[in-house]
Formats: sequence, C-alpha cells, structure tokens
Amino acid sequence: MARRRSLRRLVVLVLALALVAGGIYTAVYFVQRSETLVSERCTATAGNRTAELAPDQAVYAALITAVAVRRGLPPRAASIALATAMQESKLRNIGHGDQAGPDSRGLFQQRPSQGWGTEAQIMDPYYAVNAFYDALVKIPGYETLDITDAAQQVQRSAHPQAYAQHEDLGRAFASGLTGQTPEAVQCTLRSATAAGNTATVASELDLAYGGVDAEAAGGGLVVDAGGTEAWSIAQWAVANAKELAVTQVDVAGRTWQRSSGDGWRESGAPDGQVRITVRQDDGGS
Repeated sequence: MARRRSLRRLVVLVLALALVAGGIYTAVYFVQRSETLVSERCTATAGNRTAELAPDQAVYAALITAVAVRRGLPPRAASIALATAMQESKLRNIGHGDQAGPDSRGLFQQRPSQGWGTEAQIMDPYYAVNAFYDALVKIPGYETLDITDAAQQVQRSAHPQAYAQHEDLGRAFASGLTGQTPEAVQCTLRSATAAGNTATVASELDLAYGGVDAEAAGGGLVVDAGGTEAWSIAQWAVANAKELAVTQVDVAGRTWQRSSGDGWRESGAPDGQVRITVRQDDGGS
C-alpha cells in the first residue's frame, strides 16, 4: 500500500513538472513571437568580432560604407569612418554640438567655424560622409595607421583616444557592408507597418552607390551585381530594411527574410544579381 502511494506521488510530481515546463515553454514562445516585445537590432559578425547597432544607426553605417565603396576606397577607410562617427554622434545625424564645439553638427560633428561647410551642408549625411573621406585620403598612409591616429588627424578631437573603443564595431560593420564578409550583417525587426516603395529603394541605392543597374520586378528591385559588390548591396538593403520596409533580400544562393529573424539561410537565389523585396499594399511580402 505504501509503495502504491509513493508511486502515485511520483506520478503527480512528474505531471506537475511537465505542466510547469510546458507553461514556461509556451510563455517563452509567445514572448519571442510577440511583435511588441521584439528587440529590434542589427548585428555584424566578421571573424572574432561582433558588434550591434540600433536600426537607425545601421542606416548611417550602411551609407558611410556605401560611399567608401562608391569612391573605390579600401574597407579600412570605412572602418575608420564608422569608428569616428560612432564616437562623435553615436551614428546619428544630430543637430547640436557640445560645450567644446557648440557649432558641431551631424554624423561627424563637423564645425562650420573650422571650414567643414555650412550648417545645412554638414547636416546632409551624404555631404558629411564625403567631406570626411576627402580629409581622410589626404593623410599619407592612413590605411596602415591605427584607427585612433587616423581619426584624430581628421577630427582634431579633445579626446583622441576615445575612437579606439569603437574599433571592433567599425571593423565588423565595414567588413560586412563592403561585401568582404558575406552574411555578416543581419537585422532582427518587427513586421513592416506600411508598404514599401520600390522607386524609393532604387533612389536611395543610387544615391549611396551611384550608377547601380537596377529595375523593378515582382514587388521589389533586381540589381545586377556580383561578388563583393553584390554582398555589399545586399547587406546595405538589410541595414535599411526598417526604413525602407524591406521584407526579403536574396543574393548568391542565400536569403535574408525579415519574418524569420534568424539570419541568412540557403536559397535558390542566382549569382550575378541581388533581389530586394519590399512590403506590398496588401500586407504581403
């Protein structure tokens, strides 16, 4: 009799534990899937370096890197620019300065009083990025300098060593966004709440890279590109996915899907082109 009671207690205990485990699993599942609880972020992994940005920061990181690609600059130039902008503005186009530089503005906190241009020019991200590179390429051997040294020669900061803390971030995102490391950049995002516009994607892409061979097709944009250029454009599209309502990017046999949230996966995407799909009016992909 005592043995039966012990067995019943054991069965009850096992069932109770199963119910608790099931409840925890269900709760975790719904937390993970809840749109309102998704932590939106973009990450870049290259070698042993991993870095993270908010989606709005990733947009500017993609622009900074695309301009380097457009100008034919090495990935090192993009690494320096990204680390600099992260220190100066947290990769945001801010319209104010600080006590040391009250007239500082924009991504790189450039100052009209120091000859960087007018306030309106500096607040244009495309102008600001090119102005930074214009100054960087005048530094002899900048490609071999420490990021801190190269950044300081451009910026003349009161805190020159501060740039070093962003070196891993600069290198990781530059490696992915220049296309040197395929599948390096991926973003975890909520579903797009509004339809995308293929023409807007094409315009932003052309503004960033210049002379891109792209055409609208099937709810998205098809870009003729291969090799590192294709991977640069593809990861640019992922970094801009929140801003441009991008739902899927296909390139070189791989796909990134906004709805999956698990990075790049195998697909039948052909070589020699990048397909960028945006959300449609009916809520489809």
